[in-house]
Amino acid sequence: MRLNVSISNCLNRIAVFAILAFTASDGLLAQEDELDRLLNEEVENINPVYKPVVGFGAGVLNYFGDIKNNYYTPTIGTLGYKVNLSTYVDNKRMLKAEFFFLGGKLSGNERSTDPLKNFNFETNIYTFGVDVNYDFDHLYKKKERRIHPFISLGFGTTLFNSKTDSSAKVFDSDLAVYVDKKYNYWTDGTIRDIPQSSGDLDLSHVMQRDFTYETPLRQNDWGLGQYSQYAFVIPFDFGIDMQLSDRIMIRLGNSFTYTFSDVIDHVSSKNTSGRIGNKGFDMYNYTYLSFHLDLFSSAKTLKIERLFRDMEFDPMLFGDEDNDGWMDGWDDCPGTPLGVATDSTGCPLDSDKDGVDDYLDKEQFSKPGAYVNNDGVEITEEDLIALLNKSMAVGRNEINLYIRTPDLSAGRRGQPIPEKFKPVDADRDNYISFDEMLKEIDRYFDFESQLSASEIYELNSFFFSQ
Repeated sequence: MRLNVSISNCLNRIAVFAILAFTASDGLLAQEDELDRLLNEEVENINPVYKPVVGFGAGVLNYFGDIKNNYYTPTIGTLGYKVNLSTYVDNKRMLKAEFFFLGGKLSGNERSTDPLKNFNFETNIYTFGVDVNYDFDHLYKKKERRIHPFISLGFGTTLFNSKTDSSAKVFDSDLAVYVDKKYNYWTDGTIRDIPQSSGDLDLSHVMQRDFTYETPLRQNDWGLGQYSQYAFVIPFDFGIDMQLSDRIMIRLGNSFTYTFSDVIDHVSSKNTSGRIGNKGFDMYNYTYLSFHLDLFSSAKTLKIERLFRDMEFDPMLFGDEDNDGWMDGWDDCPGTPLGVATDSTGCPLDSDKDGVDDYLDKEQFSKPGAYVNNDGVEITEEDLIALLNKSMAVGRNEINLYIRTPDLSAGRRGQPIPEKFKPVDADRDNYISFDEMLKEIDRYFDFESQLSASEIYELNSFFFSQ
């Protein structure tokens, strides 16, 4: 039984708390916003510290040189990836230096009915470099733009290891094993296992390329020797940056890279045998989409704590002109003399409830309902009538005392306290203060109050209606 009672009391306590919280929620949220505005202020960061921005992305690589693919589009090619680290290099933040790494594969596959113009290669590339980025921002009056065109020019070096697909494994039925067969390109556009010069069509077999690049190109000595497999490069980028937020940017760009090498595809104008190439260096193009994260720079706006002297206090609300311990905004009697004891409304005490404050009352224990004069001294009804002769002036308050007996059950604000709530008025000033209401709620939660949960809710409503 005690368990059921305890559970019921706990549920009632939770219900009352929820009711009170819901009643005051709007006011509390508004007070929190106002308090945050008073204590903190959001300002523009005039001198932010810019830290390096990390970028990563992927795209499509295409090769331009002596070996040409049969087709080209910026969106079709071999896979490439790029990571970079960028930071501003000038005070006006017009130029940005980017340290980058680009990796991927380059390939060329040329087919023709001319046997001498059939060639293929593939190479891994690893490019390291730095470029300077310019975004045209100083030309626009509106600085807070989301889309920024850009161009950049840089310098770097690239490493390559070109190989060619020159043979495929073919099953030899006589030996019952797979053997390597070299590609032989015929004028009819087919690839066969014997040279066309052999002249015996019946002995040849059509082959298909396996696109396995197994033969290093430097093994084909066409007069180039063992050349270096690295080259200096100049990349030129252009595109647009899309600022998604203060910390995140997306870049859609195209990078065209000019290399100082003519041997990436092993075909050069310096060849003395094999295929002789044209004069000019090899190039490649990279079309990409990348993401850039600014993880470490200062925020564009700062929230600062306002100093006490900067807070805007309303002296009419927070002041205490009569120095009685009650702020003027809640003081019903703001002109209380210094040192006079006051009740929870900020008014002087009136212990006998005769309408004369204790500090002016010369008879502080008048009978309830008795007629008193301006000094709080009890007088008879005959004395009051005697004051009404023409030879004596009668004060308005004395007329009121005679005409209407004051309603001592009503509080200072004219709202009578219901009988069931009178025990809550601890100081008997006919007004239930906020502290008195909270104490009663605490007593309810401690199972000491005589009020029910619904009456606690009524008490809350009555307090705000006084």
